[in-house]
Amino acid sequence: MGVKVAVVGGGSTYTPELVEGFVRRATVVPVDELALLDVDPRRLEVVGGLARRMLERAGFGGRLVLTGDREEAIDGAAFVIVQLRVGGQAARLRDETIPARHGCIGQETTGAGGFAKALRTVPVVLELAELVARRAARGAWLIDFTNPTGLVTQALLDEGHRAIGLCNVAINLQRRLATRLGVDPGNVDLDHVGLNHLSWERAVRVDGLDRLPELLRTDVGWLADEVDQPAELLIALGAIPSYYLRYYYLTGEALERQRTGPPRAERVMEIEAELLAMYADPGLAEKPALLEQRGGAYYSEAAAALVTSLLTGDGALHYVDVRNQGVLAGLPPEAVVEVPALVDTAGPHPIPVPPLPPEMLGLVQAVTAYEVLAIEAAISGDRAVARRALLANPLVRQWDLVVPMLEDLLAANRELLPRFFPRETADV
Repeated sequence: MGVKVAVVGGGSTYTPELVEGFVRRATVVPVDELALLDVDPRRLEVVGGLARRMLERAGFGGRLVLTGDREEAIDGAAFVIVQLRVGGQAARLRDETIPARHGCIGQETTGAGGFAKALRTVPVVLELAELVARRAARGAWLIDFTNPTGLVTQALLDEGHRAIGLCNVAINLQRRLATRLGVDPGNVDLDHVGLNHLSWERAVRVDGLDRLPELLRTDVGWLADEVDQPAELLIALGAIPSYYLRYYYLTGEALERQRTGPPRAERVMEIEAELLAMYADPGLAEKPALLEQRGGAYYSEAAAALVTSLLTGDGALHYVDVRNQGVLAGLPPEAVVEVPALVDTAGPHPIPVPPLPPEMLGLVQAVTAYEVLAIEAAISGDRAVARRALLANPLVRQWDLVVPMLEDLLAANRELLPRFFPRETADV
């Protein structure tokens, strides 16, 4: 008997990645209904059209539903994949540019920009999760691919929802390392540890042998280019930091790039426009190569493989965002960490990892504290809590920046933050 999968944000240009993943695993993941939900009917029609052609070419015998009705999409779903972006790319552009005007990093998932995105996103995802609890299949899983992933997953778990966070950072690096080393990706295991978008690879095991020391000796230049950070830094850490750590380790340089170069959001908008034009071609029945530039490389593999493990109980290894529960020393058990886990029908079973050294642990603890406050601010709409959250954020911290920047971020997102502007909402 097949299962229903619902995709919240089904009009995303990422969706063909996801469809490809399910097509590849059709023999082990019997999806008999795929529901794509989106608030933008035009995008849904275009992206859904490509999804339909991909599924038809693969001989999919199930039902594809394109809908703007949340209840229709979620009713009876065994898996609800959340990949939405509240406010679209226009909101992302504000996330990247407003903080930079105040002398802070502008980035869509970290720093003040990530904070603004969290304020918009957490209430929407929690509202969807309540609907999942009422209308989805019994024991349904929420799989969150929505950034900031770790923070959103934390909010979901804190409210008692059955959720797992998913990011493609680890699988992307795993695949690139496998290619570089000339081995099958399935033979490469990473000691991936930290938080979402704040992680390090402390080992690269190939058939059980750690190849990271060798890579740092003989191929550190390539590694440094992959994560856009100096080779000397990787050697000093004895680890591969995720790309996003450049905002913490090279803050001044990253800020200068943002001041002098075009925002990433502008390039993403261009790519999305190109992709949607391609998707609208009735002759296209596969994901185009351009999609990799959008940033979703291997998302299909990660998401479809995770659904496979939750459905079949194969116990495969995944890199996911889960409750800490003592896995990572120095963090509270209720914190959400990003670590390797074996996944079966009961959910993820994190693999114990060695403690982080002080230079990593201190940063992880600081960002964890910020995330707790950011979630509280998003739910409550309390400006005092929001100021404390920004004060706790390692990429902000300075009080003279916190107050004016917060007011600018709130004003720019006014229509998307009803909890901060309740009177306006009540008057509508």
